[in-house]
Amino acid sequence: MDETTFMKPGNASLSEPGPNVALCARSLVKRYKNSDHPALHNFNLDVQQGEFYGLLGPNGAGKTTAISILTGLFPPDSGIVRIMGMVFRERQNEIKQILGLVPQNIGLYDKLTARENLTFFGKLCGIRGKKLTARIQQSLVFSRLTEHALQPVATFSTGMKRRLNLAVGLLNAPQVLVLDEPCVGIDAQSRHLIHEQLQDLNQRGTTILYTTHYIEEAQELCSRIGIIDNGRIVEEGTPTALLQQSGIANLEDLFLHLTGKELRDT
Repeated sequence: MDETTFMKPGNASLSEPGPNVALCARSLVKRYKNSDHPALHNFNLDVQQGEFYGLLGPNGAGKTTAISILTGLFPPDSGIVRIMGMVFRERQNEIKQILGLVPQNIGLYDKLTARENLTFFGKLCGIRGKKLTARIQQSLVFSRLTEHALQPVATFSTGMKRRLNLAVGLLNAPQVLVLDEPCVGIDAQSRHLIHEQLQDLNQRGTTILYTTHYIEEAQELCSRIGIIDNGRIVEEGTPTALLQQSGIANLEDLFLHLTGKELRDT
């Protein structure tokens, strides 16, 4: 098989992942009860070590389902996931030590302070003592929340919650970081800060998988993009290569060409 065939979306299942693949999905299928169509249908993905990969798709395309399976929140009906070469169902505990997740829904406790949230989630990651104290301090600085460390999260703006949510996902200093639309509903300043921080993390070696339906966001951040629709990758490549290969002038037009203009109110 030549390299071009291997790189075509949907054909990843024909080959084992290479040695530099950080996150790998092969032939994932997931169907929910009372649904006429599978949420994932033969979903294949390779994210290289050190890559900033954007998973771009409309509402209901399967992004959140893919993220949930890739991070072990629930299993697929069929298919396999590998993180840094390890099969998720076989080495789940080891994988969780090197994997970070920032979910779309803010997973914080409103009645706890920022510091108490970080302490709680740090202990869940198995971090203790001086190491935990240092990580919490780093997280507060990272999220620009040092001055708000003792405030209940209930008093925070959406942007502050999003920044703390990101800091929680980084407590275990993950090698692979997965983010599911982490900038939804926030102010421009918080979005800019989060983008800068993620780019810095990536430049320092963290592999990032980032889902979004904002085309400009994907184009700004990602070295490679996969467009998902109907539960599978329909096209992928660098932003420049996608446009050159398609002959379409911009990513928004390409996105609409691939996924259609029908409203996705889900």
